[in-house]
Amino acid sequence: MSATTGAGPAGRTKIFEARDEAHAVTSTAVARALAAMRIGFGLTFLWAFVDKLFGLGYATPSEGAWVNGGSPTDGYLSNTPAGPFEGFYHALAGQWWVDILFMAGLLAVGVTLTLGIVIRLGAAVGVLLYVMMWTVALPPANNPVLDEHLLGALGVLVVGLALAGDTWGLGRWWGSLELVQKYPALR
Repeated sequence: MSATTGAGPAGRTKIFEARDEAHAVTSTAVARALAAMRIGFGLTFLWAFVDKLFGLGYATPSEGAWVNGGSPTDGYLSNTPAGPFEGFYHALAGQWWVDILFMAGLLAVGVTLTLGIVIRLGAAVGVLLYVMMWTVALPPANNPVLDEHLLGALGVLVVGLALAGDTWGLGRWWGSLELVQKYPALR
């Protein structure tokens, strides 16, 4: 008899089976939570893209819409508080190519995370955007180091590394494509 099970090898088997079952339930719950987080981040990026494109009156007024000639980067980058990157971001503010890259980044991250495809590249761009937004306003207003941009970057990194598009997304199908199998960075 085993001291831990009181039932010898058969008792140990039941313990391992119960642990495996609990692990499967936990794994499913974690996969679903990561999928929900992925979709939430994706829709957040898509919303930012649409609002800046059309000026729906939330973060971007109608007259500031990109389709109306506004710049999606000018207001935020030209009004940065004093910090170590103030001059750098002021120089980028409103540049046509910066606007295009920023909007392309918002759209790419939004689509890849929402659909769960090309999630690693989408997550890499998302991390870059979040870290750059963090550096715009250094030091953060409410904490000497950490703010929601770094937490967003960490969250996007986790969903990308976990391939969270495989749950409630098109990730499994996408990963089965020959091109993606040949170039895993596209996963």
